[in-house]
Amino acid sequence: MSTPPLASGPEGPGALRPLLDTVLDALRTGSTARGGPLPAGGPENVARRLRDAAGDILPRHGTADALRTLVHALAEGSADPADPLCAAHLHCPPLAVATAADLAASALNPSLDSWDQAPAASELESLVTTALAAEVYGKANEPHTATALVTTGGTESNQLAVLLAREAHNGVQLVHGANAHHSLPRAAWLLGLPDPVVIPAPAGTMDPVALDEALTTLRGPRGSLLVSATAGTTDAGLIDPLPDLADVCATHGARLHIDAAYGGGLLFSDHRRATLDGLDRAHTVTLDLHKLGWQPIAAGLLAVRDPHDLTALRHQADYLNADDDTEGGLPDLLGRSLRTTRRPDILKIAVTLKTLGRTGLGALIDHVCDRATDLADLIVSRPGLELHAPPTLSTVLFRPAGASDETVAAVRRTLLHDGRAVLGRARLDDRLWLKATLLNPHTRPDDLAALLKLVEGHTPR
Repeated sequence: MSTPPLASGPEGPGALRPLLDTVLDALRTGSTARGGPLPAGGPENVARRLRDAAGDILPRHGTADALRTLVHALAEGSADPADPLCAAHLHCPPLAVATAADLAASALNPSLDSWDQAPAASELESLVTTALAAEVYGKANEPHTATALVTTGGTESNQLAVLLAREAHNGVQLVHGANAHHSLPRAAWLLGLPDPVVIPAPAGTMDPVALDEALTTLRGPRGSLLVSATAGTTDAGLIDPLPDLADVCATHGARLHIDAAYGGGLLFSDHRRATLDGLDRAHTVTLDLHKLGWQPIAAGLLAVRDPHDLTALRHQADYLNADDDTEGGLPDLLGRSLRTTRRPDILKIAVTLKTLGRTGLGALIDHVCDRATDLADLIVSRPGLELHAPPTLSTVLFRPAGASDETVAAVRRTLLHDGRAVLGRARLDDRLWLKATLLNPHTRPDDLAALLKLVEGHTPR
C-alpha cells in the first residue's frame, strides 16, 4: 500500500488539486440532491440517509471514493446558510475568499502555541488583532496598547472576559441583563463565581436605572463588580444603551464587558458605527466574525483594553516557551489563549479584511441590515402577519396575526420538516415569535416575499 500524499510541502498543491475537484463536484451534487435550504424529512430521515451513505465508517480496508461519498452526503444533509430561505440563526454563508484562505490554513497547519510552529502566522495574528482592537477602542486606545485574543467564538470570548476580571480583582460579582447570552451565567458557574445578579430588560435592553440601583446595593471594592452589557442580543438583535451603562459603571467603579458578538460588525459600517457609541469604554469586548463578518467557523475575538489583564493567562511549558528562548527573542504565544494547540483562524480574517477593506465589509453589513428593514415593511403590509418591532440589526421577529404560541411553533417545525424554510424562534413579551436573521448579502426582495408566503401558506385558519 502506497503512503497517502500530504497536503503541504512542495508536492502538496499537486496532490490537493484533483481532490478539490472531487470536493467541489460533491458539494454541487449534494446541494442539488437536497433541493432546498434544509433536507426534508426531519431528523430521522436525515440520520438514516447519512448512515446509509457512510456505511462502515472504519472498514478494515479503505474506500477510494470516501471523500466524494461523505462530502456529497454532508452537503445533501446540511442546512445551507447561502439559501435565502435559511434565516434562523446567526449562521452566516462564508465568503468564498475566506473559505479559500481557510484551505491554505488547513494545508499549512501552523499551530499557534509556539513560534517555531507558526513563525509567520504568529506575526499575522499580532498585526490583525492590534488592528481590530484599534477599531474597537479608537482614540481611547492610548498609548495604542489595546489588543485582542483569537477565540472560537462568543462563548469562549465571554468566558475569557469573566476570567480576566476575576483574576484582575481577586474575585468578581457578575452583573448582567435579563437579555444576556447564556454563556455569561455559564461562565460564572464554570469559574466558581456566585450566581450573577440579573438586571431587568423590560424593553429587551438592560435598564440603566435598575443597574444603578443594583450596583448601589451591591457595593464592594473598586473593580469587584463586573457588568456585562450586550450589543446585539441573540433573540432580537437589540443593543443596550451603552453610553448610559458605561456612565453607571464609571460612577460605581464597576468593570464593564460588552458582548458584541453579533453587533460588533457595525464597526465597519460608516452609516451604522455610531450605534456602537460607548463600546470603547468597555474593559473587554466580545467580537465574532463568523456572524457579521462572513467567516467560516470559527472566528471569534476578545478585545482587551489593558494588556496587563493578560497577565492572568501567562503559563510556562519548557518545551514551548522556555525562559532562555523568550529572552533570546522567540515570541511567547501561550499567554494568548487558554488553549494550547490553535489553528491559524487569523488567516481567513486577514485575507477578508485585506480583500474587502472597511468599505467592502461595511457595504455587506449595510445590505443585510437594509434587507431586514425591507422584510419588516413587508410584514407590516400583510394583515395576516404581525411585526414585533422595527429591526435594530438584521434580525426580524414576526408571527401570524392572532395565532397561538402552539401554532407559531408548529408552523416553524412544519417548514423545517418539509425542508422548505429555516426560521428561528424567540420568546419576548410572553409570546413566541418567528425569527428571521438575515446574514445573506445576496438575498433579494423576492426572496423575502417568498419566505412570508411560506409562513402564511402553512398557518392554519
